[in-house]
Amino acid sequence: MTHRNIPCVLMRAGTSRGPFFLREWLPDNDAERDQALIGAIGASDPLQLDGLGGGSTLNSKVAIVSPSQKPGCDLDYLFAQVGVGHQSVDTRPNCGNMLAGVAPFAIEQGLIEAQEGTTTVRIHNVNTGATIESTVCTPGRKVTYEGDARIDGVAGTAAPILLNFLDAWGAVTGKVFPTGNRIDVVDGLEITCIDAAMPLMILRAKDMGVTGRERPAELDANRPLLERIEKLRLEMGRRMGLGDVTNSVIPKPVLVSEGDQADSIVSRYFTPHKCHMSHAVTGAIGVVTAFAMPGTVASGITRIAGRHPLSVVHPQGQIDLDVELTGEGVNLNVVRAALVRTARKIMQGELHLPQYVFPSPSSEKIEAQKLADHYPQHEVKIIVPTSAGGGNDTMARIITRKIGPLLGNVVSVDNRTGANGSVAAEYVAASQPDGHTLMFGYIATHGINPVMQSLRYNPEQDFAPVGMVGYSPTLLIVNAALPVRNFQDFMDLMRTTDKPLNYASAGEGTIPHLAAEMLRRTLSVEGSSLTAGEHHAGAAPAINALVRGQAQWMFPSLFSALPYLKSGKVKALAIATPNRLTEWPDIPTLSEWGLDDFDLTQWYALFAPSGTSPEIVDKINQTLNEVLNDPEVRARMAQDGAQVKPGTPQQLSRHVQTEIQRWRKVIASTGLSTHSQVETAEA
Repeated sequence: MTHRNIPCVLMRAGTSRGPFFLREWLPDNDAERDQALIGAIGASDPLQLDGLGGGSTLNSKVAIVSPSQKPGCDLDYLFAQVGVGHQSVDTRPNCGNMLAGVAPFAIEQGLIEAQEGTTTVRIHNVNTGATIESTVCTPGRKVTYEGDARIDGVAGTAAPILLNFLDAWGAVTGKVFPTGNRIDVVDGLEITCIDAAMPLMILRAKDMGVTGRERPAELDANRPLLERIEKLRLEMGRRMGLGDVTNSVIPKPVLVSEGDQADSIVSRYFTPHKCHMSHAVTGAIGVVTAFAMPGTVASGITRIAGRHPLSVVHPQGQIDLDVELTGEGVNLNVVRAALVRTARKIMQGELHLPQYVFPSPSSEKIEAQKLADHYPQHEVKIIVPTSAGGGNDTMARIITRKIGPLLGNVVSVDNRTGANGSVAAEYVAASQPDGHTLMFGYIATHGINPVMQSLRYNPEQDFAPVGMVGYSPTLLIVNAALPVRNFQDFMDLMRTTDKPLNYASAGEGTIPHLAAEMLRRTLSVEGSSLTAGEHHAGAAPAINALVRGQAQWMFPSLFSALPYLKSGKVKALAIATPNRLTEWPDIPTLSEWGLDDFDLTQWYALFAPSGTSPEIVDKINQTLNEVLNDPEVRARMAQDGAQVKPGTPQQLSRHVQTEIQRWRKVIASTGLSTHSQVETAEA
């Protein structure tokens, strides 16, 4: 039997177990990647005899690790739950137990340089968009798994791994309480749906006719209970905005009951069709959040702001968490949760994948490859959703001049403006999926618009991602004549001004608009007409209005603002990125002034209509990456304030998913919304 051989590290992480892979070890194509994971675990068989699985969801888990695509993070962690007895891979949930193995795995694979004593790594969970800090013991700058830490559900002791969840609240749905209520009533039952590290559906055990302290086997044998829970889960999944969750493992059902002490709660966590033998870490964060906050079915005693040691009691012991609360009364919120896990490397070697998990090429696939070999057959048009002369248009024309000769046919730019890029997006989505009509998409068309507007296109379903083009940071600029020396002066002026201090926007729903409104809310001046915005049909006219004094400040991309910065017509006060720019080291970040949520890096990418064959998409992607690696193109982009970012279609697909989740969370937290459409907007 023919095998495919790939590197693999098998680890026990928390109370879970599974293979860890670097992303580069697996096939680039997501479909082939999933087939590889099915083969690795042996998912086809309930006993999983032909793979690494253990016949349970607890050891049918996979961690995929790579350098982070998210600014300010070190690693990307994609979790995959592989089926038991059926060929399925679900990347919608997260797993906090497997998360415990990510940092030590990455350090040992050379992705992270170990520090003396301990090493702290910032991890971006690709599934949910959440950020977690993981601190690992590294004496002598090497990972150690030996130590005295003990966690319930695991024999023996090991080195402690501290997991600090920083922004897990509302990470998947954009809201801590996705239905808009802290308690929903369905069939006479009170239910709390919460999105905190993991979307959960929480019920009181007594309301379901059980004590909540039963062993997992006893609950699994209660078929009427499981059927009732599943019926409720399907309904609440819909209400939470997750759609049809029949084939998904989220939301996870939880039965809670009163703990033995005021600081503990008893939980039975389902995965979702069987009761967990202990408890998921992400589930524990969701349960403890509902426990700490008032008005839920799990609420405990009234608590005040500050740090609280709380515990989630499960069938094999308990998970202790250090929880930080802010606010008071009904506005009490959990903003941080930290806990200790352990991990152990079981083995490292080469995994042999059976050929039967990779279907043989079909006649259709062979024919598609022939078409790709002869692509393009006529002129290729790249539809740019902004006006000629703007930042997006300039960037598109830089790459177009190089792509045409490489593809062997004419490649032209076609500007179709309107509705923040929606006009262009609708046009491309309805075009023939043959690779001859492409879209120069960007953060508005495939990140912000889906959250802000009712669209006639779906940014994920109606497009085939081709590849990322590049990034450009967002910065705060002001009219050169404005009497401020730095961002502190600007904040003081915003709060005390008795004269118009208005911002210029590239249009409603664009980064310049959203960033300005976020800042007004942060400075508590959103009600002032003196600091309101003026919307323009794109970044170029907006900056021109700023230069002429019709507006006083703006949040454009560096790509759009650079010519005006060089000429001295505007001055930069701060940049909305996690770190200062190498080319502009004197511009401080907004986080240096205490504004940590202003990560507003803008991005640009190439898309084809959905249904375009993977073979043609791959050919365009390879050509695009060749152009982006051209020293002349890289230098031109850098000169104009942008950084190229070659990548795969799969990486772009995951990036779009993450961006939509991130902006859903931003819009939900700020209350921003778009009530009208304006003509076009590049940022």
